[in-house]
Amino acid sequence: MTQKFQPYAHALLRIVAGFAFSQHGVQKLFGWLGGVDGHGAAVKLGSLYGAAGVIEFFGGLLILLGLFTRPAAFIASGEMAVAYFMAHFPRSFWTAQNQGEPAVLNCFIFLYFAVAGAGIGASMG
Repeated sequence: MTQKFQPYAHALLRIVAGFAFSQHGVQKLFGWLGGVDGHGAAVKLGSLYGAAGVIEFFGGLLILLGLFTRPAAFIASGEMAVAYFMAHFPRSFWTAQNQGEPAVLNCFIFLYFAVAGAGIGASMG
């Protein structure tokens, strides 16, 4: 019985994950939602954080809309893996200690969409 809801749960996870991911790009690129420092600061576009912001903002929107979901999610997954190993893993092996849970979860959620595609409600996924 619950199997009939699977396509809807798949699409809902894609939409919510893409929306949440794009907010990090908005913070980095535009300084909105508090920016990167809590006071509205944006990052330089040509920096590593700027590249991350571009991937998060545009990749998140593409994933949310179900457009080019597989390649966008693959790139987003890779970005989250890099972010985890650069920023979190050096602090500790354990995600509960290194504050890396969001990066790890996003990495594997986006890896799932890179393999499974956009699902229902998407035109190109």
